[in-house]
Amino acid sequence: MKGYFLLIIGIVFCFLSITGLAGLNAAEPVSVFVSIVPQKYFVESIGGNLVEVSVMVKPGVNPATYEPKPKQMVSLSKARIYFAVGVPFEKSWLERIASTNTDMLVVNTGVGIKKRSMRAHNHYNGKSRHCKEEKKYGIHQEIKDPHIWLSPPLVILQARNILQTLVKIDPNHSTVYQSNYRKFIDEIVQLDVELMTLFGEIKQGIEFMVFHPAWGYFAQTYGIKQVPVEIEGKEPKPAELKNLIQYAKAKKIKVVFVQPQFSTQSAQTIAGAIQGHIVVANPLAPDWADNLRRVATMFKAALK
Repeated sequence: MKGYFLLIIGIVFCFLSITGLAGLNAAEPVSVFVSIVPQKYFVESIGGNLVEVSVMVKPGVNPATYEPKPKQMVSLSKARIYFAVGVPFEKSWLERIASTNTDMLVVNTGVGIKKRSMRAHNHYNGKSRHCKEEKKYGIHQEIKDPHIWLSPPLVILQARNILQTLVKIDPNHSTVYQSNYRKFIDEIVQLDVELMTLFGEIKQGIEFMVFHPAWGYFAQTYGIKQVPVEIEGKEPKPAELKNLIQYAKAKKIKVVFVQPQFSTQSAQTIAGAIQGHIVVANPLAPDWADNLRRVATMFKAALK
């Protein structure tokens, strides 16, 4: 009986030892913050269950006017990585975000990407909307377009920056990250080929109208051109709105693309004047790859 009791004690001790070691070997997920929802897709594609990703700008919120919540600032104090992307709120908040946690690695995923300038379309009587300012001051500080997550080839560069950061923070799982990275790159390349094939059937340089100029990199990648209504956060003045309507009629544009994070009033005015309609194209959708497929299909339909 005593021997049986000792055997039971031994089995329990072994079980506790094994489970204790398993608990020690089970790595805590790397706590990561990103600025916008599509970045979550990228980081999780590479990090898998080894990362826990939180998003600063929640769905439906405008990244241009966003201000972090106190609860988020508290959570940031425990994060190991912050992946920036260049959206407007970062300009005033990124330094403060970094100061909440000096041990947190802050990485801009756009490193190595040459950004476009967000300038008005040049159909205003043949001149840029900024010509008056340039003439008065001699120079105009152009705002760089942050929407690099909407071009698959540029996402490949961002993915590389994400991979390198995860491997640096968590080298013990570098093999997993690299394997996931290769799968993600294959996904991006397949998507890129699909979109090139889709837009290969239409005339290069054909134009589509958008309220907010979020689709410049996408358009540049696939040989089409966006005509923005709003630029640098400024809605068009009455004279500019009139020119936009005239331009849309001349180009036989019947669709104005809008996004849920911005007012659609000016877009609706233009759509009504050209006897067209508005269509929602969300650049911040969580299902990044499928969203680009949907938007590409809508753009192509509008360009016929």
